[in-house]
Amino acid sequence: MQLKENTMICVTQQKTCARLIKTGVQIQEKQGGNIFVVHVAPIGWNILGNSKEGEALDYLFDISKEVGAHMTVLRSSEVVKTIIDFCEKHAIRTIVLGESREKSADNNVIAKLSKKIGNSIDIKVLATD
Repeated sequence: MQLKENTMICVTQQKTCARLIKTGVQIQEKQGGNIFVVHVAPIGWNILGNSKEGEALDYLFDISKEVGAHMTVLRSSEVVKTIIDFCEKHAIRTIVLGESREKSADNNVIAKLSKKIGNSIDIKVLATD
């Protein structure tokens, strides 16, 4: 019996993140398991304060629902720690992320995440269009 591996898709408050969800679905179809769509919002950030951002998250929620994924919005000022904690709690084996605009390793979430998790979780980074 093959062990199912859960997939986490990290999204921002942009409608273009739908492509990340579609890629996560393709990965999940190959390896089984559940799909978790996650957005980490900074503490104090008003999700409904910006109508475009709120609309984008609502759109991504609908896409997630259509593909049978669980979508969660988490509040934290420690993005990397929050992602790692979520991975441990939900047995995540693959993370799908969009390419970071931040080139400095000090501020780049992907670089920090890769350093912390090593080879224990597969990270798939999609280039921006």
